[in-house]
Amino acid sequence: MKIAIFGQFYHKHSEIPVEILLKHLLNKNADIYIERQFFKLIHDELENDEPFYAFNTFDLLDSTYDLLISIGGDGTILRAVTFIKDLGIPIVGINAGRLGFLATIPKECIEIAIDDILKGEYKISERSVLEITTIPKNGDISEMNYALNEIAVSRKDTTSMISVETYLNNEYLTSYWSDGLIIATPTGSTGYSLSCGGPVITPDTNSLVLTPIAPHNLNARPLVITDSTEIKLKVSGRENNYLVSLDSRIATIDNETILTIKKAAFNIKMIELINDSFLRTLRKKLLWGEDKRN
Repeated sequence: MKIAIFGQFYHKHSEIPVEILLKHLLNKNADIYIERQFFKLIHDELENDEPFYAFNTFDLLDSTYDLLISIGGDGTILRAVTFIKDLGIPIVGINAGRLGFLATIPKECIEIAIDDILKGEYKISERSVLEITTIPKNGDISEMNYALNEIAVSRKDTTSMISVETYLNNEYLTSYWSDGLIIATPTGSTGYSLSCGGPVITPDTNSLVLTPIAPHNLNARPLVITDSTEIKLKVSGRENNYLVSLDSRIATIDNETILTIKKAAFNIKMIELINDSFLRTLRKKLLWGEDKRN
């Protein structure tokens, strides 16, 4: 099995799970590749990294890889997805961060979880992805124009609100007068959208949600739509530009640019261990339905 490993940080919260993972993989019959910058961080911080010199490094992935292991938090998984793109490589996250809603493997279960995955004892959860195009074309997002969690537009160099003119399948919906607008996938419904009052959507639901950010209209509420909908946005405001974020990546866009957002032609394959599920994660991570009166 050809396995890629990606991480963004090597600090006091991640050093133990990183060492556990790498030492455990040394004893496995697997071809291990560590992302080059992450390997450099390990080399700079770890006193004795000589055993890990048996591992190779990578800059880009291709279809020969069987698995990508992300070690960090949910932000690290979102960054790791940019390596996978449309290759269909399954990804699993080891939680060395805080909440870990996407990075579901806790550090105390790394060895057991890796053994189960290597034996094929897991499920695949297909996660939809958003893609964006702009008119005129914007170079900052044209090459990596997709997001697993959400695409959001927001004000940039102003305290004034922006107007987000919104069309669904070329039919006018409304103009959101707000700090911005989030278009989230079911995966992203538990992130930024949830913080702005959006609903939780299960990953197998063929839906997207539009969630305004701090709207000035009392009747502006999150809207759930089918994921086959094409969304067009045109933003205007007092400043000349605004921000578009794709998960953890940000670009500056000029006012009056036409944004077209739709479901991408590929999915991301998230690994779930046999005893894990989205609903179990809701209860465990978001304390879903917890009531001290019960």
